[in-house]
Order: sequence, then structure tokens, then C-alpha cells
Amino acid sequence: MRVLVLGQGKTGKLVAEVAAERGHSVHVLDAKENANASALTPPFVAGFDVVIDFTSPEAVVQNMKAVLATGAKMVVGTTGWYDRLQNARELVERKQAGLLYGTNFSIGVQVMLQLASKMGELLKSAGYKFSIEETHHVTKLDSPSGTAISLSEVVKRSTGIGEVPITAHRVGDAAGTHVLEAKSDADKLVLTHESYSRRSFAEGAVRAAEWLSTRTGCYDFQDVYSQM
Repeated sequence: MRVLVLGQGKTGKLVAEVAAERGHSVHVLDAKENANASALTPPFVAGFDVVIDFTSPEAVVQNMKAVLATGAKMVVGTTGWYDRLQNARELVERKQAGLLYGTNFSIGVQVMLQLASKMGELLKSAGYKFSIEETHHVTKLDSPSGTAISLSEVVKRSTGIGEVPITAHRVGDAAGTHVLEAKSDADKLVLTHESYSRRSFAEGAVRAAEWLSTRTGCYDFQDVYSQM
């Protein structure tokens, strides 16, 4: 498989390494080479089976427009752009393209989301108050993290409560920690996911690209990860 990786940050570099380890041909574009999606011309994009984006909330929207307009396949690990999701869905449908997006490509986080849903379901009528705390590296651009927002949405759906407060921290080179707390007057239950390495994100993104390479349509990693 021919893979184009957009973004040469820490996760983007690791995605390229993992893709190469899995036997794929890899080309990487950094922000300077692809300002305003200028490098993503139809002939250039046509040279790849899947495009993987780990850039920034500002860059990813233009990148998606350019890539999906050609009918190509794209995996997006960048977060902070979901207010444009409906526009992306419509473009995918019009162009018969493929888009797989996710707030977190770690399998452990996907399991955490399932457990969070179960926590909310079982505790919703027991007087518990839910809160989320997340910690990431200082260069992470979106705050709170997309994963924290996903956790919040899962808990809100399963409990019916209106809001789940999120506290965000940016510290050093932290790969990422998410803590969901359910607290009552008598006790508390804590669910934690701590990343030691970005490799789990990179491996998940490459597996997602392999899965998407034979499909069209728009997919949330949370809904399809078990198929990989």
C-alpha cells in the first residue's frame, strides 16, 4: 500500500515508521511543503492509496477538502475540527471518497470509552457526579483533548446528564492521560487510561488506513476499530 503521511510531528513521524515496518511505501509531507494544502493536487494524491493526517486543526480542514475532492481515502487523527464534520461527510458522499476519523486510535482508549458508557449506565440513578481530567504535552494545540470530549459525550449519552466538566493540563512531553471520575457522597469510582508511548496511536492509525483502503464512506474509529 502507498501511504502519504501529512504532518511530521512526533505522532506523524511514528505513523510513517510503523507504516514502513508493516511493509508499506511511505511518503511524508511537513507543514512547509504543504502550506494551505498546496501540495495536494489531484495528480499527486492519485499516487497514494491512503492519506493519513496528523497535522493541526487549522491545516486539516484544507487538507481534507483537497484530498476528499479527488475521491481518495483519508485517515484523520487530527482533532479540533469536528464542527466541520458534516461538511466532510457531504464531500465524501459526493465524491465517493473514504474518510475514517477518530479522537484517539489507541485500542485501550476505545475499551475505556466502552467502560465509561457502562459506568454511566449503571450509576446514572445512584447520585454520582461525573468529571474528566486529561493531561497532554505542552505542544498539543487543542484543549480539552478530543478523547476527553469523546468521554464526555459517552457519559452524557449513557446517563442523560447535561454536562460533564473537563479539566485539561498541558505538561512537558506527556503522551496522554485521561481520568474519568464518578463520585457520590459515600465513595468514588475512577477509570484511567495512561499512554506511555504514542506508538499505540500510530499503530491504530496505520491499521485504520489498511482497513479503509478497500472501502468508501465516512467512519468513526470508535465504531469500527473492532473490525481491525
